[in-house]
Amino acid sequence: MNRRKVSVIMSVYNPKPFSQLETAVRSILEQSERDWELLIYDDGSSEEWKERIKSLEMLDSRICCLEGKENRGIAYGLNQCIQEAEGEYIARMDGDDISLPDRLKEQAHFLDEHKEYEFVGCNAFLIGEDGVWGVREMPEIPKKESFLSSSPYIHPSVMFRKSVFEKHGYYHVSDETKRCEDYELFMRLHIFGCRGYNLQKKLFCYREDKGSYRKRRLCYRIDEIRLRRLGFAALGLNGAKAWMYRYKPLAVWMIPGIIYRGLKRCQAGGQAVLKERRQSGEYPYPCRDHQPGF
Repeated sequence: MNRRKVSVIMSVYNPKPFSQLETAVRSILEQSERDWELLIYDDGSSEEWKERIKSLEMLDSRICCLEGKENRGIAYGLNQCIQEAEGEYIARMDGDDISLPDRLKEQAHFLDEHKEYEFVGCNAFLIGEDGVWGVREMPEIPKKESFLSSSPYIHPSVMFRKSVFEKHGYYHVSDETKRCEDYELFMRLHIFGCRGYNLQKKLFCYREDKGSYRKRRLCYRIDEIRLRRLGFAALGLNGAKAWMYRYKPLAVWMIPGIIYRGLKRCQAGGQAVLKERRQSGEYPYPCRDHQPGF
């Protein structure tokens, strides 16, 4: 049996509104790269959602839904998908984001041509309740210093070589990494000497709405501080600057949500920048949550 080129993996739990999950799935169906499979792990959703998730298999024979008996968290669900994946490459995807049509093709081509890199992400448009509201541009070739502020990769936009997980382990499943499993994974891969790259193209729509900025519980912030302490030390990030960034999660937790949302929106460029880029043809879709064709 021929191995598929790309396995797209996502883990979902009570996906409400379901229309966002349908939009995410249809964005994979619209990909210019046709040699893919989509693995959706149902992480113990309630009965009212199980059948709706399973029904997505009817859209295409390349879609496979895996059912979990209980809610174990996203890291566990992604690991189940990786174990079942047949693809040479593993592409992440969340159930409320959108992959633009050439995403899989361009990332797979990059990994084909650049054997020195183990995974590749991209830049993204930011979407929310009112559609596209900003952009996120990531460092082209992240270095260890790139981890000081936050992860230098947009997790659901990344495509990995499957061999990376086979060599260096899967997502770490624990209470300590429950809200930062991606940050832990990317730091670990860099510690092992793996190289990552971010295509300087916007091939993805990443959802950041009001719900994304709800305050995480203090215990999760403390867990991230511990992760930063261990990860920074392993990466050789020491000194006063590293010490200050180690406690960034606590500082963010103390900022009122409405102020934090405003800061993030200013950082992302805002509607003026988007209007300019749409006029130049860089972003082809109107500023709406549900894009044409999806």
